[in-house]
Amino acid sequence: MDLDGEAWRAKFQDFQSEAWRLETLPEYRVPQEEEEIRAYLAGERIDPHTYSDAYTEDLGRVRREGKSKGRVHIVTRPLTTYLQYEFMHYRPHVWAGDDIRIMDVTDRENPLAGVQDFWVFDKKEVVLMHYEADGTQISREVHEGDVTPFMEYQRIALAESVPFDEYVKSLTV
Repeated sequence: MDLDGEAWRAKFQDFQSEAWRLETLPEYRVPQEEEEIRAYLAGERIDPHTYSDAYTEDLGRVRREGKSKGRVHIVTRPLTTYLQYEFMHYRPHVWAGDDIRIMDVTDRENPLAGVQDFWVFDKKEVVLMHYEADGTQISREVHEGDVTPFMEYQRIALAESVPFDEYVKSLTV
């Protein structure tokens, strides 16, 4: 079953304990971000100490309700311009409660090679994220099968990654 619109937004309102994502692409083409990316390329930066948007505000709701939200993003260096832009937003998202981790596979084998992006809700429902090669989203699909492999992918991703702030510090050393 494809998910769109209100049914998709409801997933983020209705989960009971955890919403978690695996991100595997070096770039995502999101129409809502195009203007921000142009500004980023022109040298504009957000102030992570004062930045707030609908996503950070929703993270506050998630925390108040005793829930968690997180992700692991698989990357290789050098980071794409898109990842640099995204990392700028990751810092305030982490501060707002998003458990963002980075799995850098630049100099090692990727244990999750071939695994596509997905969201998992409450460790019992998986939504597969389908993208074109350039990062343009095609669709979201509720996975109808066994979620066990996705729980293993999550376990591996968490074990093989580091917290975002730790990763960023390692880039400046």
